[in-house]
Amino acid sequence: MEKIKEGSVDIIVKKGDITEEEVDIIVNAANNRLLGGGGVDGAIHRAAGPSMMSECRKIGYCPTGEAVYTTAGNLKAKYCIHTVGPIWQGGFKNEEKLLSNCYINSLKLANKLNASSIAFPAISCGVYGYPIEEAANIAINSIKKFLRTYPNNLKEIRLVLFNDTTYNAFYRALKA
Repeated sequence: MEKIKEGSVDIIVKKGDITEEEVDIIVNAANNRLLGGGGVDGAIHRAAGPSMMSECRKIGYCPTGEAVYTTAGNLKAKYCIHTVGPIWQGGFKNEEKLLSNCYINSLKLANKLNASSIAFPAISCGVYGYPIEEAANIAINSIKKFLRTYPNNLKEIRLVLFNDTTYNAFYRALKA
């Protein structure tokens, strides 16, 4: 685990299982239809139970780069923010901006929900194929940009990474 302070907010990079995090908000790397799936999306839906899926069905759709929220079901959080990352297409389809928007829009929504803590996965780094080093830099830079730009109630932002490769990339981005 590595931590830096950005203003009054701790930014933490850690290896772990995001479904086990005790925070106000867990962020889900969702698909556009919010129907669960593989990777972190499937793990979060399985851990949260059927109430989250029911709420997602009512919302129905989330555009890439945007964020919506539901209650967190059986997770150790109050809410789950669902954000849809871009599918990597070589970097020529506005992927960087869309990925940055995932982090910023999730943090804006967390602020509206008066959250003091939030946990993110590595958005778009699984089946969506985003290069991990680049995604890590975008995530950290987007979080720092948000913290410099918007007043907020956050005390802690966690990036919870599932494997060593992803953890190491986010660790390097945090230390840069």
